[in-house]
Amino acid sequence: MTFRKVAVIGGAGFIGTYLSKKFNKISISHTLFDINISSSNKNITSIDVENLNSLDKIKGTNIIINLAAIHRDDVRPISRYDDVNVQGAVNICAAAKKHEIKKIIFISSVAIYGFAPANTAENGEPNYFNDYGRTKYLAEQVYKKWQSENPKNRTLIIIRPTVVFGEGNRGNVFNLLEKIASNRFVMFGKGKNKKSMAYVENIVSFINYTLSFKPGLYIYNYIDKPDFDMNTLVMTVRKIIFNKNNVGIRLPVFLGILVGYFADLVSKITNKKFPISIIRVKKFLNTTQFDSSVNETGFQPPYSLNEGLTRTIKYEFLEDNSDKPQFKTE
Repeated sequence: MTFRKVAVIGGAGFIGTYLSKKFNKISISHTLFDINISSSNKNITSIDVENLNSLDKIKGTNIIINLAAIHRDDVRPISRYDDVNVQGAVNICAAAKKHEIKKIIFISSVAIYGFAPANTAENGEPNYFNDYGRTKYLAEQVYKKWQSENPKNRTLIIIRPTVVFGEGNRGNVFNLLEKIASNRFVMFGKGKNKKSMAYVENIVSFINYTLSFKPGLYIYNYIDKPDFDMNTLVMTVRKIIFNKNNVGIRLPVFLGILVGYFADLVSKITNKKFPISIIRVKKFLNTTQFDSSVNETGFQPPYSLNEGLTRTIKYEFLEDNSDKPQFKTE
């Protein structure tokens, strides 16, 4: 077996940090690269995917894992999505050719599907509604072209995670959990809409699992099944924190829509960002449920979705981990 030396681009972030811990635990040689270098983590090598010359630093590795992306909903100018997500992919492929790296694992997103029909699988039609989803889809095409140029020798694994949560994450799932934990959560609607989610320890285990894949093109949605509906999710959180078997206050859907539009209006007038917007209300109310062929690979996630959620809730709200790293994501 060829010795694996992995370049993790975007390695300073949430998934990259957990992936590095996984690799350290099983003794896989790897280097973390990122444009964001913090004084608390000196194991990061500076790299900028927009700068082709800086990508020469990956020389000597034989696998690239690209986690780098512009992902928030509110990035301006919009061209930043194309600069980082698309041109970054072009540059990474160019660097892979230059340094004869024949395996790339690209972390894409289910955002390419947009507001997709329930149980959309890997063959679902792209229907992105924002620039993040659009540029992730375009980046996939860049990587596919790279792989197709030498299909017998190059390996491309595209992984499209649903929303990823876990200990230390400060994204949308944490925001929901924090509102429930602080009794500031209100359920809009019947709560029967389902939400696909992915626990960080499971997705990094799957990334590691794909390191041994042979040449070819592989595309996977990553979801931890079975999916929770909003009622089950909220009740699970309230049971762990408050030992209560209900969702708390429930209001009609139209009130949530009004609140979202009002927040956007105030944000436009005051030029201030708010934790609520019409797009986030729609995301909350919509079913975002995906299917996956990951189970066909033989991969077994180390934790169930319920176990991952329980571990996260205890870490964030029942234990004191204030001295541990936090990762702001969308």
